[in-house]
Amino acid sequence: MLVCLSFEHRNVDLDFLGALERHTAPVVEALADPTLTEGSVVLATCNRFEAYLDVASHAAVEQSISRVSGITGIAEPQLRERLVVRSDLDAVEHLFSVAGGLESVVVGEGEIAGQVRRSLEQARERGSTSSEIERLFQTAARTSRQIKHRTGVQTAGRSLVRLALTMAQSRIGDWATARVVLVGTGMYAGASLAALRARGAERVAVYSPSGRAEGFAASHGIAAIAETELEEALAQADLIVTTSLAHEPIFSADILDRTQRSARQPFCQTVAGRANRGEFGRATGSTTLARAAARPRLVIDLGVPRNVEHAAELVPGIELLDLDLIAKHAPLAELSAEVEARGIVRDAVSEFSAARAENDAMPALVALREHVHELLNEELQRIAPDDAAEVRARTEAALRHFAGRLLHRPAVRIREAGRAGEATEAHAAVELLFDVRG
Repeated sequence: MLVCLSFEHRNVDLDFLGALERHTAPVVEALADPTLTEGSVVLATCNRFEAYLDVASHAAVEQSISRVSGITGIAEPQLRERLVVRSDLDAVEHLFSVAGGLESVVVGEGEIAGQVRRSLEQARERGSTSSEIERLFQTAARTSRQIKHRTGVQTAGRSLVRLALTMAQSRIGDWATARVVLVGTGMYAGASLAALRARGAERVAVYSPSGRAEGFAASHGIAAIAETELEEALAQADLIVTTSLAHEPIFSADILDRTQRSARQPFCQTVAGRANRGEFGRATGSTTLARAAARPRLVIDLGVPRNVEHAAELVPGIELLDLDLIAKHAPLAELSAEVEARGIVRDAVSEFSAARAENDAMPALVALREHVHELLNEELQRIAPDDAAEVRARTEAALRHFAGRLLHRPAVRIREAGRAGEATEAHAAVELLFDVRG
């Protein structure tokens, strides 16, 4: 039985997702226990934490939930309150929709397909997949490619990175002269740098809490920020983009307050009449006087868990744009593209279900083939050994061709019966007619 245990941006906040993400490794190990599951894959992204399980019973699902609670330290009632459990074809449809970008904060965002693929690859490395899990994720990948090539849903929506920079556009006076501090060196860091360059940003430097800034900077042609240079870089920055996977906030309200400077020669544009509220509708700073004196700095926090303390939005001059706020501004995809994409998902689910039903009838077909081939081999033994080699070869070829022709129609009908949900009837027919059991 396929089951999906799902926590996603629609039903939990980012802090809760962050609490789960910090325990990804032990959760993955626990759910891969062969005494608990036949197969498991954990998909952990910025906006979702999901476990896809192949289990033998509902009891295994309950035990899995209890193990997640024990590992994360989140009380089981609190965990269940936010958990969405999907089983069988509901779980199948959900994964296909997720892989196609239809369940993302920004409909059609392109990063998720690669994350789904990597989650399967990691499960393979651990040896925690099953044939059913493999078929589920491989079909999800094919469905995602179909959505990408046959619909406009990925162009109708924008990735989180590009959307965040679009929202920042009105706050940046000149991208070419804006001083940008990029935090992190992972996937979102690379995507953020590409998006920044596409907008004309030239003065980008990278800082890595894990010490990887030098390597990332060298491979991407930008400057690296050493630990001793961080506060000065923050003080000079007009835009700070954080993309780290650090388990705790990297920047406190205190460090952003400590590195704040006056509004002399700002690179970020100010917005008249918004002294106590940022352009995105969020409180920023304590007083009109403080806002007037502080040089505006925009902080885009793409980290999960969050890289910047929530209290930082109260620092004079700071405007904080995090994933929660980005989600509220995410544009709707063009209706026609999304409708077409969801139609592709439904078709893929129907085909997955039919193929699985067909598999239920396969033992009957295998048994019939083995029976026919056994009879074939007996007849081949009857060919006179003193016959000419050419005669023997022609006779054997004719018998094998006959056996293939004989099996063709029953094989088609058995497969059709399976797809129609009549696998039991197919097994009974083969047993009745040929006295063999699948």
